[in-house]
Amino acid sequence: MKKRVLAAVCMAAMAVTACSGGAEGEGAQAGGKQKLVLSTYGLSEDISAEEVYAPFEEQFNCQIVTETGGTNDRYTKLKADSETTIDVIELSQAMAAKGAEEGLFETIDLSKIEQASDLIAAAKTLADNGQGVPYTINSIGIMYNPEAVGFEITGFDDLWKPELAGMVSIPEITTTFGPAMVYMASDHAGVDIKTDNGEAAFKALEELKPNLVKTYAKSSDLINMFTSGEVAAAVVGDFGVPTIKAANPDLVYVTPEGTYANFNTISITKNCQNKELAYEYLNYRLSAELQSKTGKALNEAPTNKTVTFTEEESQNMTYGPAAEKAKVLDYGFVNPLLNQWIDQWNRIINN
Repeated sequence: MKKRVLAAVCMAAMAVTACSGGAEGEGAQAGGKQKLVLSTYGLSEDISAEEVYAPFEEQFNCQIVTETGGTNDRYTKLKADSETTIDVIELSQAMAAKGAEEGLFETIDLSKIEQASDLIAAAKTLADNGQGVPYTINSIGIMYNPEAVGFEITGFDDLWKPELAGMVSIPEITTTFGPAMVYMASDHAGVDIKTDNGEAAFKALEELKPNLVKTYAKSSDLINMFTSGEVAAAVVGDFGVPTIKAANPDLVYVTPEGTYANFNTISITKNCQNKELAYEYLNYRLSAELQSKTGKALNEAPTNKTVTFTEEESQNMTYGPAAEKAKVLDYGFVNPLLNQWIDQWNRIINN
């Protein structure tokens, strides 16, 4: 776990209260300025420091202190520390839902977040349900080698075709998009997953097994698998597409209609020492201006529906109609079943 203090270039004589508009002495202090402790991902830290944190610090005359790491590690640390100093945490949709169920987060008042009115429909639904405020969306598609496959892949149902025997890889059940594989299999079976808790899905996954080479834990693992010819088709999150294609330019990526989405979310912790500033940060993260910048600099697809990108800028994003039509997993339904699903998955897929 790394900790880094990112200080804005602000006039020393400016009042501390300018950071949040609160009374003097309110909230945590850092070198004469109020601070916001942010638990976040460790990816592209330098870009985030320049494009995201520094402008906010300058605008609000404050300091952002970041604690970085993987989703599970950061969530576990937050849950275990009743005296945590973390004010705001950025998590996957699944972990945000779990944290809400376990009472780790403040109930967010969306009326205090002006930009929330511009959220795309699915993101607004999650926020209304108290499962964090979504600031970026990603989804799954299919990456494949046209020469090795021999036909055009257009949808998830194609993965079950006998022509793909021993050629397919899918994400492990314990990864971000693992539960989406269960949803996908249930849709392939033509069954609403909530009617049978995934029973038809696992029968469909068993039918898919002859086509599977292996599952993978990280999208970067697919680079060598495609390069060596070990796999010819894989289900992959759009955030992994640029690096995989950079190593294998002949690969094709397709986002089937009705893809499955995942949101990264922001939540305010129960222990937050500076709630006014936390709300300012959430509003800032949802602004069209910032999401335009992070979309280009960090390949973060916007959840603000007023953001516009060219076709070239959005080619690897869940954006526009794709974002509006993407299916959203209900982790209030998934989380209680997840251990059972993992057990079934291991017996069927990994046995």
